[in-house]
Amino acid sequence: MPPYLLHIDQRVFRFINSGLSNSFFDWIMPYMRLPQFWIPVYVFIFVFCLWRYKKQGLIIILLLLATFAVADFGSASIVKPLVHRVRPCNDPAMAPYLISRVPCGTGYSFPSSHASNHFAISVFLIIIFHRRWRWIWFWALLWAATVCFAQMYVGVHYPIDILTGALYGTMVGYLFSLVHKKYQPPV
Repeated sequence: MPPYLLHIDQRVFRFINSGLSNSFFDWIMPYMRLPQFWIPVYVFIFVFCLWRYKKQGLIIILLLLATFAVADFGSASIVKPLVHRVRPCNDPAMAPYLISRVPCGTGYSFPSSHASNHFAISVFLIIIFHRRWRWIWFWALLWAATVCFAQMYVGVHYPIDILTGALYGTMVGYLFSLVHKKYQPPV
């Protein structure tokens, strides 16, 4: 990555991680990034799809799980081992500026799997349901963006990790929505 881009990435990270520091974010953002925190949302999506759309809902759920699996596998098992970018919380150059709010972990940073997964799910749901449920785009993107912001705020991802993960996840979500569109009637 070009040095000027790395510099911008680190400055934006520092602004989010320490410049936006406040007691409310310090309390809530570590939770926002945890899959367990979002269990009610996942349960709602599954129950809603099955209750409202029956057999087609089951197909939506299966495609949603496949969307998640592909996004996660691509980012965590293919790209991260190839790129080997160190997390900001493990980067000695960032140590003087970093406010670490969660355990760092040992994995690599680029791209963010949280961003890949949540944007893949969000984009898939938006494309599937946007005709019938107009406001889904707002809530789905807010959800994904909140998770991504939390990853930077707690100190485990740089903005470029998040942006790249979100773009990759968007592509995966879009591709799986095309699969749904090809084989299922519109919902």
